[in-house]
Amino acid sequence: MNAMRRPNTCPKGHRYYKSSDCPTCPICEKDKSLVDFPQMSAPARRALENAGIRTLKQLANKSEAELLELHDLGPAILPALRAALKAVGYFQEEQVGWNND
Repeated sequence: MNAMRRPNTCPKGHRYYKSSDCPTCPICEKDKSLVDFPQMSAPARRALENAGIRTLKQLANKSEAELLELHDLGPAILPALRAALKAVGYFQEEQVGWNND
């Protein structure tokens, strides 16, 4: 059974169609990109954004335990975040609160 796609307009005026009640505008989602961060799912990106984490420097000040407390951010993204921190010199092997595997 195919769900009916309904037209929607986001607060920015983007018109899009969705078959669910999800209010997230796909056009706005594409525009949101955390340039410093690795490719990640939209829910994981939103979890970081909602926690006020928009840069790798801000991320470096959080522990893995703090990140895992965020809704929609799971352990699968941690190796990519760790690699991104290492690439710009924000991650030290002895960093407190991060697993060093």
